Amino acid sequence: MDIDELAGRIRNGERRALARAITLVESTREDHRALAVALGERLAGAGMQALRLGLSGTPGVGKSTFIESFGMMLVGQGLKVAVLAVDPSSARSGGSILGDKTRMEELSRHPNAFIRPSPSQSQLGGVARRTREVVALCEAAGYDVVLIETVGVGQSETMVAEMSDLFLLLLAPAGGDELQGVKRGIMEIADLILVNKADGELKPVATRTCADYSGALHLLRKRPEDPADFPKAMTVSAVEGDGLERAWAEMNTLADWRREHGFWEARRARQARHWFEEEVRLGLLARLTGSPEMRRRLDGFGRRVAAGDLAPGVAAKEMLHLLGAGSA
Repeated sequence: MDIDELAGRIRNGERRALARAITLVESTREDHRALAVALGERLAGAGMQALRLGLSGTPGVGKSTFIESFGMMLVGQGLKVAVLAVDPSSARSGGSILGDKTRMEELSRHPNAFIRPSPSQSQLGGVARRTREVVALCEAAGYDVVLIETVGVGQSETMVAEMSDLFLLLLAPAGGDELQGVKRGIMEIADLILVNKADGELKPVATRTCADYSGALHLLRKRPEDPADFPKAMTVSAVEGDGLERAWAEMNTLADWRREHGFWEARRARQARHWFEEEVRLGLLARLTGSPEMRRRLDGFGRRVAAGDLAPGVAAKEMLHLLGAGSA
């Protein structure tokens, strides 16, 4: 594979080259990883800073419908939009359905849109391990907005906040039970809560639900990187398109405010450090599972811990010592 040629085609915005590069980045083969790292070095600083939007929501809330309607609105304004839809992988087989592209039929055909479904594999929070690298590839290809759709709603979804500029929480009209079911952790990282399906008979319910979430947001501790009226909740209808332009305007208002007050670059720098440390942790884990000798020792410690002969903390300390990582 000619990495220089591939990098040039990505800079020219070729979607086929971008898809090929993402396949390379997501590969677990050692030779592919080396090529992916080389490609990343070629493309470093080549693209613009896209607006990275993280999106999560409860199952059945209409994430795919929202993304298609929102994406079509953005491409209609002349913007280039990339959608990274992370599908949950089976813990048993490792496979995933990857059906998001078929659910966004109109957007997937638009020349200014790129949709890439990726399996989450075993990554916590439904974010594929290489998603951050894929975001960088999309920026190098000249995409203005990169939307990262994650799996479900839960405490682990905070991972997507470490690779996005704004985090959107999409919810359906419901009563207080759903409000109780949404974890405080995800409420604390949400920049905008969008109550979807605010149309037809559900519109009054959606309005009440939005008011409930607005009240809940006021009870949370104020974040220094936000203006006075953020985070906020608002209603949208992905089917009818109502509220999408207003939501987009609010996203730009918040992004501009953070840029003007120095929080944008500080957030990007903090995220880069987080993913560096995450790669180190994953590299140490790979050493545990990749070496037959280390796996044998790990299994041995595991059996002793299970039998009650060794405390978990002591076993972990000895295992880390064997890895040369020092004591915990």
